Parts: sequence; structure tokens; C-alpha cells
Amino acid sequence: MERIYGLLKRRALHATMYSWRGLRACLEYEEAFRVEVAVACLLFPLAFFAAKNPVELVLLLGSVLLLLIVELLNSAVEAAIDRISEEHHDLSGRAKDLGSAAVLLTILLVIITWVAIAIQ
Repeated sequence: MERIYGLLKRRALHATMYSWRGLRACLEYEEAFRVEVAVACLLFPLAFFAAKNPVELVLLLGSVLLLLIVELLNSAVEAAIDRISEEHHDLSGRAKDLGSAAVLLTILLVIITWVAIAIQ
């Protein structure tokens, strides 16, 4: 049992290190992510004032966190495609456009969530 605990602890440590490395890379190389993190830094404290109950708080914070998650995934797709080739290819372009569309829809979700809670 102790050996399993040690393995799980080591795996959790490595996973955490890889995650931090990914966040740092996205902050370093992706301007859109830096902008979204700056917006998140403004919206997170505001959520605690805007929310009237815990459910609203989770919706406000969750929508912003979801935007950051989708941007990370979009950046991962773009990096993988650029790794394959910098040449223009219809499928590469489509994949990048799809990732961008996912970010756009998530931005719309953030706006809808914040406006809906603000006007009630």
C-alpha cells in the first residue's frame, strides 16, 4: 500500500509540474492567453461582488475559467499543427479555425453569463 501511495504521489507531482510548464509556455508564447488572464484577474474579484449566491459565483468564475481552458486547448492544437508544418494546408487551417471558433463561443458564453447575472 505504501508503494502505491508513493507512486501516486510521484505521479501527481510530475503531472503538476507539467501543468505549470504548460501554463508558463502559454503565457510566454500566446498573446491571446495573456489578455484573457488579465481579464480574468479583473473579473475574478468582481465576481465576488456581483454574485448574489454561491451558484452565481460558480457560474461567473466557471465561465472565465472555461475560457482559459479552451484557449489552452486551442493553443495546443495550433502548436501541434505548427510542429507538423508551417506550410498552408486546408486541413491545418480548418483545425486552427475550429479552435478559434471554440474560443469565440466561449467568449460569448462569458458575456452571456455575466450580463444575465448583472441584469437580474
